[in-house]
Amino acid sequence: MNYFELFDIKPSFNPDATQVKSKFYDLSRQYHPDRIAADGAENALEALQMAAHVNQAYKTLKDGDATMAYVLKIHGMMEDEEKYTLPPAFLMEMMDLNEAVSEYEAAPLDESTRLTAKNALAAQLQTWNDAAAPLTSRYNNGDYDDKLLLAIKDMYFRKKYLHRIQERMDKIS
Repeated sequence: MNYFELFDIKPSFNPDATQVKSKFYDLSRQYHPDRIAADGAENALEALQMAAHVNQAYKTLKDGDATMAYVLKIHGMMEDEEKYTLPPAFLMEMMDLNEAVSEYEAAPLDESTRLTAKNALAAQLQTWNDAAAPLTSRYNNGDYDDKLLLAIKDMYFRKKYLHRIQERMDKIS
């Protein structure tokens, strides 16, 4: 059973957070091992496994990036630990951002370089959001075309690249 079926919600890159949380609490109560323990060891083991599945589903569905990866996986568009080659044009665009972060690494106390790097990253994340939103919206509205999913996969890996840059900057701070 996939996470969307388990939580009885429509597959979406942006599941309703309130609905996900509410269903998580319902399922947590239903499958809590302490409630099932009186029924015997076999049922307790099954309840423990379901509780772990419910927890993993909740962790995935409440995180936008994890949900994106999960949706791509259930459609067979992505594998665990996949190595993806980003388009050269994107990597060329990232040169300025990487340069700004390198300058920030070299002079972390210089407020000007810090601001330049942060603004450059924020601009790239906004560009990513502006490009990804119409794609994920199409999926959320029922368009499950492979070409659309491949475009979303590309967006996923672009954001993952931007997050690595963010992590680099966070280590400096």
